[in-house]
Amino acid sequence: MMMKAEPKASFERRLALFGATGSIGRQALDVIERQGGCRVVLLSTGSHADELAELALRWRPEHVTLADENGYAKLRESLTGTGIRIDAGTDAAAEAAAEDDYDISVNGLVGVAGLMPSYHSLRRGIDLALANKESLVLAGDLLGRIAERNGVCIQPIDSEHSAILQCLQGEKIEEVARLILTASGGPFREWSVNRIKSATVAEALAHPTWKMGRKITIDSATLMNKGLEVIEAYHLFGVPPDKIDVRIHPVSIVHSMVEFVDGSFKAQLGTPDMHLPIQYALNFPTRQPYKLRQDDPVNWPALEFEEVDKDKYPCLGLA
Repeated sequence: MMMKAEPKASFERRLALFGATGSIGRQALDVIERQGGCRVVLLSTGSHADELAELALRWRPEHVTLADENGYAKLRESLTGTGIRIDAGTDAAAEAAAEDDYDISVNGLVGVAGLMPSYHSLRRGIDLALANKESLVLAGDLLGRIAERNGVCIQPIDSEHSAILQCLQGEKIEEVARLILTASGGPFREWSVNRIKSATVAEALAHPTWKMGRKITIDSATLMNKGLEVIEAYHLFGVPPDKIDVRIHPVSIVHSMVEFVDGSFKAQLGTPDMHLPIQYALNFPTRQPYKLRQDDPVNWPALEFEEVDKDKYPCLGLA
């Protein structure tokens, strides 16, 4: 599904951000604020009218959309006099994706709501930086064909798929023996199956290494999210499922690995921080300095790997 990479033009790109008030959306805005190169012209979210208004006043997009119609009046009042176009309703994001003027789309929506914005961006020949894995799980074959036909890229924002993409640069896909996605094991890695049965929501949300939205954090606790990522990897890289493995890696430093037919491995390592894959997706195939902090491997913990306990994490087997 990955297209031939061409360096991005030097002009400021017009960016549409779907899922603006969520974890990915806010971190994407952090990256844009620090590195420049993009003008935010569309902010779209499901609910949280107050937060959307705050972002709109800060970024001054041309258009904002809100899926929750109950928040429309409050949003309109907050943005009175700004000249920002406001739309609300369950189809507002998809309609904006289909009609607005933008050069690159960042899709950080959660769940099925992200499918149509992904579809319309690719249909129009617009590059897509994708965190909404459900788009590929539901319609990966279709979206892949559309992207290939229109000569556009789907750049993964998931840290695992970003890592694999980086490992595959300069390599031939037919020389790949397997892809290895890493998983922290979540908060229940050292729990027994019986103990997990009585886990509370708060315990499931206590992810040991990543700060994410609530849905993906819960899905990560059961490795359901990793199962979706296996399907996502299949669609992104064209590697059959029997060549995609998962290994538990508690400290989340190695984001994924590729094994090649000669027995060698390539891995992408880094502190668990979603700003990094977001920045890579926005700048691919070039790299920009990371302005949040510097790191050094001497500060990392020991790198250990484990087999997945299939009895503890049955959701992974469903994928």
